[in-house]
Amino acid sequence: MFMFFKNILHAYYQSIVWILLWVLITAMAGTPTVKSFNENKTNTIKENLMPDNKQIALATFGGGCFWCMEAIFSRVKGVVSATSGYAGGQVAEPSYEQVKTGTTGHAEVVQVAFDPGIVSYHQLLEVFFRVHDPTTLNRQGADIGTQYRSVIFFHDDSQKHTADKVRDQLNNQKIYDNPVVTEISVLKNFYKAEEYHQDYFAKNPDQAYCQMVILPKVKKFKSLFDDLLIEE
Repeated sequence: MFMFFKNILHAYYQSIVWILLWVLITAMAGTPTVKSFNENKTNTIKENLMPDNKQIALATFGGGCFWCMEAIFSRVKGVVSATSGYAGGQVAEPSYEQVKTGTTGHAEVVQVAFDPGIVSYHQLLEVFFRVHDPTTLNRQGADIGTQYRSVIFFHDDSQKHTADKVRDQLNNQKIYDNPVVTEISVLKNFYKAEEYHQDYFAKNPDQAYCQMVILPKVKKFKSLFDDLLIEE
């Protein structure tokens, strides 16, 4: 197209066209796309571990696709926010395109800000263990890879103690046919996922994955935890 303009336009008009094209290209370059949008992330541990409201605590869970975990925890009474993101890997500021390869070490997680006066960390763990399969290693259904592993990233010693205790109880009481393989690790970093991943189920309720995978899990949560369900 540029050669076409060069061949047929007068030099005076050609310069005007080039100026207009430059302005258009510059404007388009600043528009984020689904694949490249990667802003509003943070690896600042202080920001994640110390909310402005001292009455609000944080918990971080990975149980397969973060769209599922976010859709469930956002419906728990006492939860202020549920943010999809990445944690547990060695790559700083990872993108979804990187994480989905399973080579960054990160897991898809949801970071939950909650009011301990309304819902306890122990109750959040109960929800976590009931709405996904903690006995499958690096897999949830058809989602396969280390990025889909079952994992609890604890924020302090108290959370570690509680998570260890609950996992041990599940195994000792043989609640599941197979052993619980949920990883329990300290949170070293958390990176907020791209904006199009946030509130994915709410934004795309009719999408096939939402209907076939997320919706059944949300329904299961509602049937098991009606006492923790927020009014919708």
